[in-house]
Amino acid sequence: MINGVIIRKIEKYEDNRGWLAEIFRRDELHFDMAMAYASLTKPGVIRGPHEHTEQSDCFVFLGPGSFRLYLWDRRNASSTRGETLEIEAGADNPSLVIVPPGVVHGYKCVSALPALVINFPDKLYKGEGKREEIDEIRWETREDSPYRIK
Repeated sequence: MINGVIIRKIEKYEDNRGWLAEIFRRDELHFDMAMAYASLTKPGVIRGPHEHTEQSDCFVFLGPGSFRLYLWDRRNASSTRGETLEIEAGADNPSLVIVPPGVVHGYKCVSALPALVINFPDKLYKGEGKREEIDEIRWETREDSPYRIK
């Protein structure tokens, strides 16, 4: 595990109509959401790796499709500095994953179907009115990056 990363299995309640899943309850998980977005990733496509200096991400992987999520802890003050974690999340393992600032993260669609992720970050993208710098360190654009997704 990586200190500060929260991984919660999401239960799907299925019946003849389909399924329902509770994603978030404020009485069970304390997280200050600032916005929400959804992203569909095609099979074999990689997003990231990158990290945030201030923002935490709250990813929800429900399906369709599945991802391999990669996490690297590079925080100086963390008791798990240098640790890595890989999990598969999505249709077969519905999960909520909170990634704190300083944890490098990225994912790859590993299913034959496109995969959907919803994110509820705790900061606004580019700040109020989209007037601030983007809070990202983009490791995927660096040739010398030690963070690789296969």
